[in-house]
Amino acid sequence: MVIGFNHSGIVVKDIDMMVEFYRDALGLTVMREVDSVAPVEGNHTGIPGAHRTLVFVGKPEGEHVLELVHYIEPESPEIHRADRNELGAAHICFDVEDLETLHRSLVARGIEFVTPPIWRDTSAGLSGICYFRDPEGNYVELIQPPK
Repeated sequence: MVIGFNHSGIVVKDIDMMVEFYRDALGLTVMREVDSVAPVEGNHTGIPGAHRTLVFVGKPEGEHVLELVHYIEPESPEIHRADRNELGAAHICFDVEDLETLHRSLVARGIEFVTPPIWRDTSAGLSGICYFRDPEGNYVELIQPPK
């Protein structure tokens, strides 16, 4: 049985750009970096001899981290990124303290949002939510929980 979350991973083309985005634009911390080479007979990825750079980003006090996976060998093929309602579509969701400020900061960086922040008054207080795509097209959701 599952006892908790560990990490979520996404395969990325430009590891430096993606680390810069998640670190500098979203304020995550690089937790660790790994140069991973699978043995010729294969390993848990099922790709014998795969050479990857793995960068884990998150919050030091957090339980869950995001693993950015860059395949050096074999190179990752180009694919169609699934739209929000297509099978296989996925997204990453972060709780944020100040959705309006982060939204403005990301728009200033050229990030295009699916919608501007949408606010809802709940019994616990005001809550905000919005979606955008990161620099490589992965969907990211931001939620400002009620205070």
